[in-house]
Amino acid sequence: MFESDLRLILESIQKNEVSVEQALEQFKHLPYESLDQFANLDHHRTLRKGFPEVIYGEGKPPDQLAKIFLQLAGRNPRVMATRVSPETYQNIRDQLPGAVYLPRPRVMYLDKEPQRCKKEGVVVVTAGTVDIPVAEEAAITADLMGSQVECIFDVGVAGLHRLLDRLPILQKARVIVAVAGMEGALPSVISGLVAAPVIAVPTSAGYGASFGGLAALLAMLNSCANGVAVVNIDNGFGAGYMAGTINRIATGGEAE
Repeated sequence: MFESDLRLILESIQKNEVSVEQALEQFKHLPYESLDQFANLDHHRTLRKGFPEVIYGEGKPPDQLAKIFLQLAGRNPRVMATRVSPETYQNIRDQLPGAVYLPRPRVMYLDKEPQRCKKEGVVVVTAGTVDIPVAEEAAITADLMGSQVECIFDVGVAGLHRLLDRLPILQKARVIVAVAGMEGALPSVISGLVAAPVIAVPTSAGYGASFGGLAALLAMLNSCANGVAVVNIDNGFGAGYMAGTINRIATGGEAE
């Protein structure tokens, strides 16, 4: 936020030239912050989207990742970085007091309000144990967005009775994230049993003919069950973000 922009908006409110609601709308579109010509941070994304800008960590030099993380942490109660390698975290952890690293989903985050009330309604399901890292990326994303997340792992269609045993939990959900590789059938099966929307996440797990998750992706896109939306291969973050957004809207929540 530039001080000159803020001053103009506040002066407009003082002069009754704009309402509080109009000023808030202007805040949502104020300029970004530039960091040494390598990043442009959108500090007002929380106002527009309900959650701060998330850092994609893969390929970023550790020093740049740390600087972005610290700048976002200075203005937001929660900061999240995805696809952060263990080596990168080891290089920068001393610079980021309070940051938590989850090695399996490769997520690094800071939550200054961990005890805040979270809304029930999000369930994350995997077909197999190999899908858990992607599922955990979805779960922590939805959690940081203010949802209470329940996880159900290893209930793929090869043993359908495992899934049916969890049906009461699934039928109470407001939104379900279904994570599967191989033939990618799990989201279709779940969507045929519940009223909630299902966000399907294909994973790259599987033998050669799965083509690194392409077979699961195409199967999910061609689902005959209604209410299935599909994100990209291994995109747990995207699924968790969408689930968190749906749950917030469904419970009458607003942007933080």
